[in-house]
Amino acid sequence: IQADLKVFFALGCHGTSALTALTAQNTLGVTGIHEVPPEFVVQQIEAVRGDMGVDALKTGMLSSAPIIEAVAACVPSLDAPLVVDPVFVSKHGDPLLAADAVDALRNSLLPLAAVVTPNLHEASALVDEEIESVEDMRRAAKALVGLGPQVALVKGGHLGGDKAVDVYFDGTEFHELEGPRYATKDTHGTGCALAAAITANLAKGATPLDAVVAAKGFVAGAIRAGLRVGKGYGPVNVGWNVRTSG
Repeated sequence: IQADLKVFFALGCHGTSALTALTAQNTLGVTGIHEVPPEFVVQQIEAVRGDMGVDALKTGMLSSAPIIEAVAACVPSLDAPLVVDPVFVSKHGDPLLAADAVDALRNSLLPLAAVVTPNLHEASALVDEEIESVEDMRRAAKALVGLGPQVALVKGGHLGGDKAVDVYFDGTEFHELEGPRYATKDTHGTGCALAAAITANLAKGATPLDAVVAAKGFVAGAIRAGLRVGKGYGPVNVGWNVRTSG
């Protein structure tokens, strides 16, 4: 949530939030999760919709099937493009989505998405196939679009190699989007920042492809300027492009 709001600010958008779960975590790992009751998640969403309206929205950690179903029920009334970041595990490998919630994510939320942004582990779980190459990523992206979202962006950061390659598929065309790979461990929040940047760009009227390309450039800068804080995986610096006074 904190990373998302910082990204929205950095890209000139006013961000709002509906908390689905609280986590106790730091750069070393997640030590606790406390879910928010689904009915209160809906209440938060309705409070924002009824007052300010929504130009674009994203999901992150949804934690459980009941929360996913509650969020999915709200999406049509928001009448705005949805970016689904299917958060399964933390940077440290701690589970952030209940095992029985994958079907709810696949069947209830993905069909409502303008863009879905899984990493290799998440894409593999959603399409039930191992992904070990760019060609596998292309097949997974096609299978994901078959589940209902308009666009699938399969992130290849964990694939290795000199470049980070993501595969974009919109149901008609594939695009392989390359980016630099930086020698740093300060990459906590990369996926959240990317999905938030895509959402901000969609809110400002960009096409999905242009929103993704611009978001990748923004996140590359955030990784390059990563913050060396804590004893584990430091966060990406999503404020890298914000000028400060003084």
